[in-house]
Amino acid sequence: MNFRHAKTVLLGAIALSFLISLFDNQISAYPLFISYNIGISIIMAVSLNLINGYTGQFSLGHAGFMAVGAYTSAMITNHFGALNFFAANGIFAVALLAGGVAAAVAGLLVGIPTLRLRGDYLAIVTLGFGEIIRVIFQNMDAVGGARGLSVSHGWTNLFWTFGLAAVTVYVVAALVNSTYGRGFIAVRDDEIAAEAMGINTTKYKVTAFVIGAFFAGLAGGLYAHSTQFLTPNGFGFMFSITFVVMVILGGMGNTVGVILAAILLTLLPEGLRVLAGINHLGWIGNTRMIIYSLLLIVLMLTRPQGLFSFRKQRN
Repeated sequence: MNFRHAKTVLLGAIALSFLISLFDNQISAYPLFISYNIGISIIMAVSLNLINGYTGQFSLGHAGFMAVGAYTSAMITNHFGALNFFAANGIFAVALLAGGVAAAVAGLLVGIPTLRLRGDYLAIVTLGFGEIIRVIFQNMDAVGGARGLSVSHGWTNLFWTFGLAAVTVYVVAALVNSTYGRGFIAVRDDEIAAEAMGINTTKYKVTAFVIGAFFAGLAGGLYAHSTQFLTPNGFGFMFSITFVVMVILGGMGNTVGVILAAILLTLLPEGLRVLAGINHLGWIGNTRMIIYSLLLIVLMLTRPQGLFSFRKQRN
């Protein structure tokens, strides 16, 4: 993704997010919740695309970083009662940043010893990390354990959600079009050749991992203050797979495609839910997830290079 006027696009997106957020109170709860989920999915998918798409690693533990950010931010904001507008947004910003930093630290701790691995081995390790995080939170009474954690404040709004989504897209696009981006792509295209050229491949992989984890932590903070209730099982393996599917469906290393796939895969289950409520279509309710899965299989078979990727496939 190449932004010739990236800063203008970023500022415009943030300004638009602010204007839209002024109408938060006039939008009913359900479409508002779906809108939050779209923004959070964009952040998760674009940040995972930096790791899986641009750097060529295969992480299956992205939901684990999201969980770290969600629980960290929730524990901070739960210490505060009713606050005025400016104080609430200030505390929320600090909590989101703390969640992102905590997730980035977790990414660093996982990345340094494991990113010397490649392919399936790395996927297995990241899968294990995601499960370890889930089990840790499940057995921590300080965060509610298996009972879950109630989040006191529903501070997520359209401004924070889509403003941070715009920042995520901007940062990833800026990185990819920088010297670091060339390093990421060199690692993805041929790691052995990159090492032979003197590129410190581990440094580039850890950098991508930490940045991706940071934005997943931000998304976790938004998620926590949107749902206002967290359970460890909500960040399981299948949640990570959802974001992996978004990256694959949008096209590995295609930021615009990944954004469109995140929107599509967030709306598709809800669209099927709406159809299930129409007369004579009630049968969709019982088979909604089967239809969703079949549609994904068809898309993967017909567009293995990604639904929104138009690069020619190699023979």
